[in-house]
Order: sequence, then structure tokens, then C-alpha cells
Amino acid sequence: MSELSVNHLLGIKYLNEKDIQLIFETADHFKEVINRPIKKVPSLRDITIANLFFENSTRTKLSFELAEKRLSADVLNFSSAQSSVKKGETLIDTVNNILSMKVDMVVMRHPNPGAGVFLSKHVNASIVNAGDGAHEHPTQALLDSYSIRERLGDVAGKKVVIVGDILHSRVALSNIFALQLQGAEVMVCGPKTLIPRYIHELGVKVETDLRKALNWCDVANMLRVQNERMDISYFPSTREYTQQFGVNKELLNSLDKEIIIMHPGPINRGVEITSDVADSKQAIILDQVQNGVAVRMAVIYLLASKIKQ
Repeated sequence: MSELSVNHLLGIKYLNEKDIQLIFETADHFKEVINRPIKKVPSLRDITIANLFFENSTRTKLSFELAEKRLSADVLNFSSAQSSVKKGETLIDTVNNILSMKVDMVVMRHPNPGAGVFLSKHVNASIVNAGDGAHEHPTQALLDSYSIRERLGDVAGKKVVIVGDILHSRVALSNIFALQLQGAEVMVCGPKTLIPRYIHELGVKVETDLRKALNWCDVANMLRVQNERMDISYFPSTREYTQQFGVNKELLNSLDKEIIIMHPGPINRGVEITSDVADSKQAIILDQVQNGVAVRMAVIYLLASKIKQ
């Protein structure tokens, strides 16, 4: 069987196209598994995984936990709010204490960019980055690409626009890397204040007119405005943002073609998309959630098979 070229999933930029295809083929198999009456396989019965979340998360944490349990792994859940981190313990000490319990893999979300890379150099366990600050969120990008592939047959040659708060989004950066690696064209769209200055260096198109962006694309990935990462105001008001960059059914119906709408969640209904868009046939938001479990099962399984060697 093929194997991943990496021992950790720290970011999309460390993967190659073969890695992504292997993850998707493995996810196809696990998608069948999670649609069976008995949704578990005994693949990782001898593997222990610790979920370390130093930032709040609902969907990603639940998705990883479900993926791990579907694979029959032993699961430890750690939340920094109830931990010794509050007492001043360092990241390495925290993780080493957990690893001394014979943990094989660590799934970590952390507010600092590069935390996963730092950890991978200092501890003897396989690390999965579940989001590091505004840097990367590799499994989200993988499940997004997997969902496009499922709906459109292939990612290569497709035009994908990422709309919204690009500046603070780890989802945007990971998606840009993943989509380009698979041969898609990528555009970003949003207020100029929320588009990073370096974005042109990544080979993406930039558009500040939402209608033009939607007419160009096959897929629109709508991001929420990350107010929790903002210490200044980047646009006059939420109402004005919605008028310029929010997608409603009327706008969708007025386009030259039918496009697919995605959203990594959580959705601010009525801000970046209206409820009638979120719940429409063009939206694949719930498919993304289901695919997230299969893709995370694939990532964990493939990394664990390298540990077992």
C-alpha cells in the first residue's frame, strides 16, 4: 500500500499531490464505512490519540473525536481551560506529561502559528495540526477539496473563489495551497482591508466586486468575519459588509450559471450568507461536515500506519 510522504500533518504546504490523492482514496473507503449500520472498524485498536485544544472548537473537535472512535482508537481529550496551562505550564511540558501516558498521536489546535511544527521537533509522537492561529487548518482544506471532487468529479481546472476575511483565516491559506496543488484556479474576494498584502505572491487572483467573482467561479467558499481575531475595525459596519460581500438567493439566481456554495462554519446567517442560500441545493455545507469525518479518519489512519512500522 502507498504511504504518506510525511510523518505529521502540519500544513498543506508539506504535502504533495500524491499525498492528497492517497488521503482522498482512503477517505472514499471510510465514507463507505461511516454509512454502514455498524460504523466502526478495528484499524487503530492499539493506538492512543490525545486531542489538545488550546482554543475553543466545537465542529473540528467533535469531528476528530468521532473519526478516532470510528477507527477504534483510545482517545484522550484535553482542554486548556481546565488544565495546568492556566498555572503557567509550558506547551512542551504539557505535551510531555500527556505523552508519558504512552500517547501515539497528538491532534492540536493552538492560537500560535507554527505551534505544531515546534511540537513535532520536540516530542516523539505524530502531530496533526487542527488549526494554528491564522496560519493553517490542513484537514479543513482537505475536506473542502474532497467535497468539491465529490460534487464536480475533479478539482483540477475548477475555479474557486474564497470570499470574506482572508486576512485572519487559516482556512483560506490552507485552501489556497490545497487547491493549487490539485490544479484549480483560485481567487480571493473581500474588503481590501481583509485581503493580505502578500496574497499576490501566492499566485491567486484578487477581486473586490462580489458579483464579478461569483460569475467567474464554479465554487464559492464563504468565510465568516473573524471578529475574535480583530483588534481594530476593518470595515464600517456588519450591515455594510453584508450589502457588499453577503450572498443571498436573489444574487445567486441572477448569475449566468449555477455555482456551488461552501462554508467551513460556523455560519453567521444573514451576514456572509442568508439562510435560504445555506439551506439550498447549491450549498454543500452539510456534505462538508460529513466528509470531514471521513477525511480525518483517512489522515489519522495513514499517519498511524507509519507509527506501527
